[in-house]
Amino acid sequence: MQKKAPSKPNKSRRAKSPQKARNICVYCGSGPGNKPEYLAAAQSLGKALATAGIGLVYGGGSLGLMGEVARATLAAGGRVTGIIPEFLSEKERMLQDADELIVTRDMHERKRLMFERSDAFVALPGGIGTLEELVEQLTWSQLGQHRKPIIVANISGFWAPFLSLLAHMKADAFIRNGIDVSFAVVDQAENIVPAVEAGWSTTGELTPDVALIAKF
Repeated sequence: MQKKAPSKPNKSRRAKSPQKARNICVYCGSGPGNKPEYLAAAQSLGKALATAGIGLVYGGGSLGLMGEVARATLAAGGRVTGIIPEFLSEKERMLQDADELIVTRDMHERKRLMFERSDAFVALPGGIGTLEELVEQLTWSQLGQHRKPIIVANISGFWAPFLSLLAHMKADAFIRNGIDVSFAVVDQAENIVPAVEAGWSTTGELTPDVALIAKF
C-alpha cells in the first residue's frame, strides 16, 4: 500500500545541479512516555525538519511520540513517509495523513525500506523497538556498512543508561580502537537537525566521539 503526495511546484528556478532530497529517519516510542519533555521534543523536531526542508521517515503510526513528530512535521509544511508492517497497521493506528504511506509484509522489510530512504538516523526516547533500531544502525555503521549520521537525542537524560553501557563495553575492550561506534549525542531537540547537518558536511559520517562516550 502506497500513497503518493500531490506534486508541488518548484519555487526555485536557479540553474543548479539536482540534488537528492534529504530525509531523516526518526526512531521513537509508540507511547508518549511519562515526561512532557518527550512530547515537546518530538513536536520541536517535526517543526525543525519541515523548516529545514528535510523529510521525515518514521514508523507510520499515529500514537505516542511517533504520531507527534509526524503531525508536527505535516503541520509545519514538511513531508512525511510512514513505513509500517501490516500486522501493526491497526495496533499503532497508521497515520493516513502522511504524504507517503507504505505497508510492508513484515518488520524486516520495514527496516530495510526505512534505511534505504533515509540519509541519517535519530533516536528519540522509546522502548525496546526504538533501542533495537538504534543499536542496529550503530552496528551497521561500526561494521562499515553505511556512513550516515546517527544522533542520540538524550532528552531529559533518557539515554544516559545506554551511554553508560557503551562506556562499560569500551572499558572492558569489547568496543576496541578501530571499531569505535560513530554517533553524536544532543540534549535538546533544537540541536538535532544542526547535528545531522554537521554530519552531512563531513561526507555523511560522524567522527567516533570517544571523549563524548567516555563522559558517560
